[in-house]
Amino acid sequence: MSTYPQRVRDSLLPLSIGDSLPKAFEEWFFTGDVEDHELPTETCQLCGQGDLRYHFEIKNQYTHKTLWVGSHCILQFDVAVFEDGHRLSAEEAKRTLAKLTEKMRLDSCIRALEKLTRTETNPILSNALEYYRRNKKLTPKFAFVVFWKLKDHKIDHSPSFFKIDLKKDRYQSDLEEMPTSRVHFFWNALSSSQRRMAIEMGHKPPV
Repeated sequence: MSTYPQRVRDSLLPLSIGDSLPKAFEEWFFTGDVEDHELPTETCQLCGQGDLRYHFEIKNQYTHKTLWVGSHCILQFDVAVFEDGHRLSAEEAKRTLAKLTEKMRLDSCIRALEKLTRTETNPILSNALEYYRRNKKLTPKFAFVVFWKLKDHKIDHSPSFFKIDLKKDRYQSDLEEMPTSRVHFFWNALSSSQRRMAIEMGHKPPV
């Protein structure tokens, strides 16, 4: 079985001009193209890591060859990431890739909501979709109906990708007054601090 460094060399050097990994990686850059495969079924074409949901394209500036890789490899091997013609620092590149991942998660949520609104005529669902498009979050009342219906219609979604809006006092009141059985529908969409808030309100975590 080949080792991790060997897999990287075997993937990269035949597509590069440089004859060593440090030289070869200087030729590669992130193109900005990304792909969400919906499920963690893909493999990094550089290191061979499996179970990837998101692919990021890198390209060789001389050979014009491309590879679809995980964001970890871009950061691990300091593959160039540019913005407005300026090469980003390692920390800037990390933030940029994180923002792209967050955007793909947001788009995934919106696709699930759009699919949901096509399953039945329900003004709550259409209003929830519009609210999410504007605010990138769901209110507790919207969240209960949305997650109930997503489960009911067996629509594939990732609960942890959704965000719940609890900044306003009335949304916190809605959460506090809501039956715990309803809160459990969207428990996995709550952040850790929001879960603590819910527990302090008297809601018990799902078992």
